[in-house]
Amino acid sequence: MQKNILLPTDFSDNAWSATVYALKLYKDQLCTFYFLHSSKLKMSTMSSMSNKLIRVMAENAIKELTMLKEMAENTDANPNHKFEIILSSNDLYDAIETTIKKHKIDLAVMGTKGATKATNILFGSNTVNVIKKIKGCPVMAIPDEFDFVVPKDIAFPTDFNRFYGAELLPLKQLAELYNATIRILHIHKQDDITDVQDYNLEQLKLSLEDYPHSFHWMPDYDNKDEIIKDFVDELGINILVMINYQHSFIERIIKEPVIKNLGNQLTIPLLTIPYLR
Repeated sequence: MQKNILLPTDFSDNAWSATVYALKLYKDQLCTFYFLHSSKLKMSTMSSMSNKLIRVMAENAIKELTMLKEMAENTDANPNHKFEIILSSNDLYDAIETTIKKHKIDLAVMGTKGATKATNILFGSNTVNVIKKIKGCPVMAIPDEFDFVVPKDIAFPTDFNRFYGAELLPLKQLAELYNATIRILHIHKQDDITDVQDYNLEQLKLSLEDYPHSFHWMPDYDNKDEIIKDFVDELGINILVMINYQHSFIERIIKEPVIKNLGNQLTIPLLTIPYLR
């Protein structure tokens, strides 16, 4: 099945690293990859610049996008893949939303950080805003300089408080790529679960019955991010998948931009799926 993959880029090494991961992840799939660069400037900056200078900057951005496309074509001599470039004068969020609708994007893949690559930042501000705001498709964030590993084990933390329907489709499609096992993680304070949680658990089992999966219950012995990190490390998880909804765990951790404990740094790709209700 044809996939349309969006690759937002600021021309940084981290953005290229995310591109390489996406190319390898979908090496056997028919894909069109869209390189998107947002060239919007702040009004205060634009007011002090001539129209000619703004036009030159746009022309340079087009040149960089073209070079990026050529580099991807040369690096990825894959008949399954083709590449397009998009330069937008909108801000990154609006540019992504417009591209998602226009080109029926299935997934956006970007680096966790941009050109600044600050070592004590878990996510760069652009990545945070995209994860928080984009509702049109899932977003996958790739850690800086992450080497592709065939995803055989995918972690999916859930508290069973919500029913998931179409939200599970990106998770299933990801698992299908390499026949990966979905490891469902539930962090609990006590063994009992409510009737609602029990119903959602049973529905999840039914939804995933055709996919390799397992359920893992871990006691709430620390901050949830630490527990998930331990789970990822112990089971050799290759990709972490989370549903993004209001007051969800992923929403909480991206609100805190500076991670004091560098051990909390994300070490594997993170796929966030917007909650559709």
